[in-house]
Amino acid sequence: MPVVKWERQDGITVVRLNRPEVYNALNLPALQELSQIANELAHERETRVVIITGAGEKAFCSGADLKERYTFSEDQVRRYITLIRETFTRIERLPKPVIAAVNGLALGGGMELALACDLRVADPTAVLGLTETSLGIIPGAGGTQRLPRIIGKAKAKELIFTAQKISAALAEEIGLVNRVAEKGKVMEAALELAAIIRENAPLSLAQAKFAIDQGMEVDLASGLALETKAYETLIPTKDRLEGLQAFKEKRKPIYLGE
Repeated sequence: MPVVKWERQDGITVVRLNRPEVYNALNLPALQELSQIANELAHERETRVVIITGAGEKAFCSGADLKERYTFSEDQVRRYITLIRETFTRIERLPKPVIAAVNGLALGGGMELALACDLRVADPTAVLGLTETSLGIIPGAGGTQRLPRIIGKAKAKELIFTAQKISAALAEEIGLVNRVAEKGKVMEAALELAAIIRENAPLSLAQAKFAIDQGMEVDLASGLALETKAYETLIPTKDRLEGLQAFKEKRKPIYLGE
């Protein structure tokens, strides 16, 4: 069985970590496969929205496979950390929206994977946390950087310093999770959200994501300049004209990503 499965349907690609027997922990083969999938999705026009989730009902991803990690030399650990950090960054930079369907445990690297996604939808039974300080390390796949950008510095420090595991309800309250689905229906909720997003112009989605992500890293004036640049790239597109024509004709637009 593949350690990561993915399938495309109607513009939505679902990527599923497929090691439920170990709570979808990321061993080296799983991480290499996830990295390759991210590379392919970056250049695939058919996919307009990506959903990442875990196989089974217990875990989204429990993080790194610590049994495998125990066998690593120090150099192997360094190479693994580089690979997981680069893979999550590649996912974060996909030119299309990415939704994490958090169907269970999302701990350590698993939560860092969810943080690299644009949106997070969680099952009410999900448990999330960056627990690395309890293991003598720190979040090394972007957690110390992405978490404070999402929920604020003080709250991020609290969660990382305490290695606290939190419920989906609390995660939604502090803005870590966008919405909590009904029990057992997290994939339905993620697919529903993806279907709404999919109806919008793919080039516009890509440029909106670019403007938001890059603008958050600079001062307001520079961010506004980035927004202007992103808007300018859309002016000559066929999709922009299609949006105007569809509005005039009171019909649903048909966007081709052109």
